[in-house]
Amino acid sequence: MDIKNETVFITGANRGLGLAFAREARLRGAARVYAGMRKTDGFNEPGIIPVKIDVTDPASITAAAALAADTTVLINNAGIAALIDGPLSAEVAAQSARMFDTNYYGVVRVTQAFEPNLSKKPNAAIINVLSDIVWLPRPILAPYAASKAAAWSYTNQLRFHLRDHGVQVLGLHVGFVDTDLTSGIDVPKASPADVVRQTFDALAAGKSEVMADQGTTVLKGTLAAEEPGYITPPQGL
Repeated sequence: MDIKNETVFITGANRGLGLAFAREARLRGAARVYAGMRKTDGFNEPGIIPVKIDVTDPASITAAAALAADTTVLINNAGIAALIDGPLSAEVAAQSARMFDTNYYGVVRVTQAFEPNLSKKPNAAIINVLSDIVWLPRPILAPYAASKAAAWSYTNQLRFHLRDHGVQVLGLHVGFVDTDLTSGIDVPKASPADVVRQTFDALAAGKSEVMADQGTTVLKGTLAAEEPGYITPPQGL
């Protein structure tokens, strides 16, 4: 699905990858771009409409979906991450609850709110921002990884369910992206602009998944191996 002349709604779009999605959508000729965010004060991007939404607050989601009922491309981008001592940390349950509320249940809530209108459109799409962490063991990100694994599974179920409704569902898998979210982590990072270009290109090509950096591509390629990357990660990852 080409986004030219379409209406795009992005969650978590006040900065980082979400804002990159909004800007690229404008460059590609989207008719309207809604930037969903918890606080709209001070947001000023030409041609981009700020909309208040908190993916953990059902009332704000319902209001946003009603305001942006003309949406044809929904991008579930909002997410949070945090480091932890490991999967046996005393904080793992509490942190997992936080991660799931935004990274998994947030995707579910927003998708449920927007889907009735999306399914009425002749062309519609949903992009879910996922992560290579679903295949990469990183104990310091255990709760985040679990939440993204759940979101990946939900994306796969959603894609199959909506196939006959004419709604394209695209899963974006990527490693670390150079945004505020990863500012304290010293690892190679993908450019947000490059990630969104690849994602919109994949959407236009009718794809169901996109691996938006080399590390994620390599990791995905190990999944059928006898020793897949989630058991022994490839060197350099």
